[in-house]
Amino acid sequence: MAFAILRYDVPASLVVFLVAIPLSLGIALASGAPIVAGLIAAIVGGILAGALGGSPMQVSGPAAGLTVIIAGMIDQFGWAATCAITVAAGALQILLGLSRIARAALAIAPAIVHGMLAGIGVTIVLGQLHIVLGGSPQSSAIDNILQLPGQIIGHHDAAALIGLVTIGILLVWGKLPAAVRKVPGPLAAITTVTVLAAVTGMSLDRVSLPGDLLSVDLVPRLPEGGWLEIGLAVLTVALVASVESLLCAVAVDKLHTGPRSNLNRELVGQGVANMASGAVGGLPVTGVIVRSSANVGAGARSRASAILHGVWVLVFVLLLAGLIENIPLAALAGLLVHVGAKLVNWQHIRTVAEHGDLPLYLVTLFGVVFLDLLSGVLIGVALSLFTMLRRTIWSGIHVERDGGRWGRDPHGGSEETQYRVVIEGALTFLSVPRLSRVLGTVPQGSTVTLELVVDYLDHAAFDSLASWQQAYERAGGTVVVDEVGHPWFERGKAGSPTVRREAAGKVIPRWLAPWSEWQANHAAPHVPGQRISPTATFRGTSEFQRRTAPLMQPTLSRLADGQQPHTLFITCVDARIVPNVITTSGPGDLFTVRNVGNLVPSADGAVEDSSVGAAVEYAVGVLKVREVVVCGHSSCGAMNALLDTAPEGMPHFGSWLRHAEASRRRMRAAPAVTLAGREPAAGAERLALHNVLQQLEQLRQHPVVAAAEARGDLHLTGMYFDVGAAQVYLFEPEAGGFVAAGTHAEMP
Repeated sequence: MAFAILRYDVPASLVVFLVAIPLSLGIALASGAPIVAGLIAAIVGGILAGALGGSPMQVSGPAAGLTVIIAGMIDQFGWAATCAITVAAGALQILLGLSRIARAALAIAPAIVHGMLAGIGVTIVLGQLHIVLGGSPQSSAIDNILQLPGQIIGHHDAAALIGLVTIGILLVWGKLPAAVRKVPGPLAAITTVTVLAAVTGMSLDRVSLPGDLLSVDLVPRLPEGGWLEIGLAVLTVALVASVESLLCAVAVDKLHTGPRSNLNRELVGQGVANMASGAVGGLPVTGVIVRSSANVGAGARSRASAILHGVWVLVFVLLLAGLIENIPLAALAGLLVHVGAKLVNWQHIRTVAEHGDLPLYLVTLFGVVFLDLLSGVLIGVALSLFTMLRRTIWSGIHVERDGGRWGRDPHGGSEETQYRVVIEGALTFLSVPRLSRVLGTVPQGSTVTLELVVDYLDHAAFDSLASWQQAYERAGGTVVVDEVGHPWFERGKAGSPTVRREAAGKVIPRWLAPWSEWQANHAAPHVPGQRISPTATFRGTSEFQRRTAPLMQPTLSRLADGQQPHTLFITCVDARIVPNVITTSGPGDLFTVRNVGNLVPSADGAVEDSSVGAAVEYAVGVLKVREVVVCGHSSCGAMNALLDTAPEGMPHFGSWLRHAEASRRRMRAAPAVTLAGREPAAGAERLALHNVLQQLEQLRQHPVVAAAEARGDLHLTGMYFDVGAAQVYLFEPEAGGFVAAGTHAEMP
């Protein structure tokens, strides 16, 4: 442990120390606090938060994110009272950490946090630019903006030169060779311009420190009156410092592979550090991403690096305070302009925009800049709640024409105009005004399909729909209700409404379920003797074109010029077997052959039985499939017919089943084949298992299959589907039977 500290943490702590010194001075300057307050916060934050916090790699100190808040508090309450507010905010942080709600801070939308930091950055830049250009910052962002043009074209003295040179060095530092960049950019910039100012004898305002730092009198005092404002200030500092520290800890965790952060402990550690910092006259402390990322990048392995960085700051201040007093204030202003500009992170803006939260980001940013930090954050939180509510209760409502072929009366009547009202999403009382407006546009006397694709329907929306349906039908129109998913509307009309969303039963998507399960309420019962209508097919293809085709079109477009299936799937014609469903595959995946009994006639079979052989040759020889599956199933009519007698009057059926005679002989002579470790009791089920294995053997008689399998290019798989249990089984040679999918040995 001691060796690791000496080898990794001591060098890393020196790097962080070199970054911390200029940043601490600059943040104190921007806050309007005594310069020494930034150094005190760096010392206390490094040592106490580093030792007591829950994020081993995080480095704490004064942060740019609180400069605007602290500057406002100093103007309103004075510095001594601001220190007392810092102590109280630290105590509140400890309580929040002990209550174990630290993770709740992560519920704040990232767009608000990034917008807040960007707003702080813009505010810092607008104020410090005036100092860089030789002037003084104004009292508000608007005044800073209005006065900036005159400041730019006005007279510039040596301070402007120092500030601009500082910014220039920081901008080009990241483009220099890696060997040079081992020196932290802020340290290089401040050192260079300080030497330049000393060598040239420039007359500049410089950092001023007390003569004896150990006897500095910065004891906090309770502010007088205005307890509501004071309480709000305490809450603001505690929340902003906590959120910034917790988000920084989460970000730092992504930079290393060591122990993860304990966020509740981190909040307690930050609270202790803030109480101590405020008590001895320091700025508020937070986790700082600039120092923390430098710490990880420098190779730190434990919290010793953060603690030592605070020790080095203390030693430097006590022994080398004279060097600090040579630093021009304009140089620190230039450093702050660069730091503030980096808070407006373009990668964050791009990410926020991709997630549709750019308005949230911008509202928070402008609120922080033109009002104040707390107002900006509160406005951002309010907008995020409104956006969340809107997205949660959104419902798409529109009317479309059901015309052309599908507008024809399925029962043989004349063609009529039909309309479809489509409602999607959560339908609540908030959507009722728009719902009523859209329903009012449907012409009277038409046939209307009310298509409900909703995941929630409250009482107000149900009442609106039911009332409209009743009135529309009284006026001579026809309303057909077509619910996709849980029957919210149907249950409501039946007098047993579903009240809670979690109580809604799971419904099979109708593109997977049999047509009969979702068309039963729409198809008229067949009357013997009448001509059968193709309503089911028309309705099914219409449903495909409306709901499924738009989703599948991109995939089908890629497949339009050719196919490259990975599997030849041979199965029964039984309507209950849907290959793509039980294999979770889609268009272009399976080259499917279906016949009665999933049979594979031998390679030397008659010409009239060559259809399966042709498919096998094409799939293996031309399409180069990597697998051939033979899938049998339970309750197979072909297997029952083999054990009994083929139905009379069906010569082709009986002729085809002669290809399964080998399976019947195999069942009588071969050892038992098990299903999930047991031999099925029913003879037809035992025969179905033997039949699968027999067809695999007959597949191997095809030269193209034998050659591909010998080369290792093809794998043959036996599959069995238990219809009633909805369970797929795969043949496992080592087990001597079929085992449930998911438990079988994977192919190498």
